[in-house]
Formats: sequence, C-alpha cells, structure tokens
Amino acid sequence: MPNRIPERTARPRRFLMCRPTHFTVDYAINPWMDPERPTDTALAVRQWEHLRTLYRRLGHTVELIEPLPGLPDMVYTANGATVLDGRALVATFRHPERAGESDAHQAWFRAHGYREVRRAGHVNEGEGDLLVAGRRVLAGTGFRTDPAAHAEARALFGVQVLSLTLVDPRFYHLDTALAVLDDDHVMYYPAAFSPDSQALLRSLYPDAILADRADAEVFGLNAVSDGRRVLLPEPAKALAAQLAEQGYEPWPVDVSELLKGGGGPKCCTLELRPA
Repeated sequence: MPNRIPERTARPRRFLMCRPTHFTVDYAINPWMDPERPTDTALAVRQWEHLRTLYRRLGHTVELIEPLPGLPDMVYTANGATVLDGRALVATFRHPERAGESDAHQAWFRAHGYREVRRAGHVNEGEGDLLVAGRRVLAGTGFRTDPAAHAEARALFGVQVLSLTLVDPRFYHLDTALAVLDDDHVMYYPAAFSPDSQALLRSLYPDAILADRADAEVFGLNAVSDGRRVLLPEPAKALAAQLAEQGYEPWPVDVSELLKGGGGPKCCTLELRPA
C-alpha cells in the first residue's frame, strides 16, 4: 500500500515585517554579502511587497516596523527578537552594523503593549537562531548567538530550549539551515550541523525532510510555514517537491535581491506569538 500523505492544517499567523526602503549591501558580515555586487533597492521593495501580499492573501496578519536610515539589514525582522506567549526577547547583535536595530525593535514592542519586553543580555540574534517549534525552542549557535543566550531564553519563556551547533559559515543562522514546518515537524540540511547536533535532530525529528546541498545553498530552508502552506525561495525545486509529497503546499517566491544580504522569506518575517 502506498504511504498515506499526511493532512496538514494551516493556522493564521501574525507577522512583523519591515519595508526594505534603505536596503543595500555596503558591508559584509556574512558570506553571502558582497559590497562590490550592485543592489537594486526598488527590486528588493517589489519582492518584499509580493511576500507581504502573499501572507495577507493566505489569511495572515502583517504588522510593520518603520525602516530607519543607516540600518539596511532592518528588513530582516526575524533577527530582531523572539516572541512567545506575548513576551519579546529583543536581539543583541554580534556586529555593530546592526546594533541600532535592537533599540528600534524594543521601542516597537513596548509601544504595542507586549506584557514583557526584555533586551538579551548575551549576543542573541532573535529568530535567526531561536526557532519556536511548539513548546520547544531550537536554538542555534556557532557563528552569531552566544550559547549563554539559550539559558536566558529558557528562563524567560519557561520552555525547553535545545542547543544546535552550526559548523558551516554559509549557514550562519539556524534559520538558514532549518525550518519549522509545524509544531513537531521540520526540514533541515544535515551538513550545516555538528555531528552531535545531527544526532539530536535525528532523535527529535525522525521523519524530518532533509534538504540537499543545492537547495540549502539557495536558501531553500529560509522558509515560512503556517502548518500547510510553505513559502520558500523559487530555486529550491527539489525541496518544494519533497514538501508536496509530505502534504504541504509549496509557495515559491522570488527573493533574489534580498538574498544578496543573506536573507530569504524567513529572515524577512518575525512571528508574533500572542499570550
């Protein structure tokens, strides 16, 4: 008998996004950034607008944070915080080029009535490295977020926080190497992780979707799932096919200009989880 395709259920989400009004690449803080490569801000805005429109079409709510001059990476709102149960743990960035984003996000959460807003005491790059999977947080380290930040998240959110070590600098944030598809299902690129972390992921998610190198290198794992619909970069063809085989609806999006800064759909999308 053929394997039964699981039924997937979409849930409406609330996202925070930032228009790439000031997007450019004039410094390099990850392997994908090249200041010598021209960028097209108008194209980045059009791609971002399409992503936002898709979220709304799919029934999700999109909140906006004002883009600030001098902060070209602010479009990558996922890095600004981790939000769970109405609490916001605001990022403390490793690189000074992004430090100003922390103040902007902290002010936004306070202005919007979040019951607890805390600035991370250790380097912590938000949902770039702290991905919520049900009542568990998968927490990356190796290039950006300090391991001590994982304990800080555990103390604030009161949930299990599991550390995963990244070993390939091209996958400098956890959300470039792993995507949460539903509370108990993920997809990831094994070679981005240390052997111990690979073993942990196999034990936690024996039915995970595994990406190949080609799809990982086009940021196919920097994806956003609502439990059924998965928005991911267009070039990740094999990964999209795997998602369809597992009962998901892949929604390919063109984020080619935003990829020049080292970010895709997920980097542009911070989920706001209410209490």
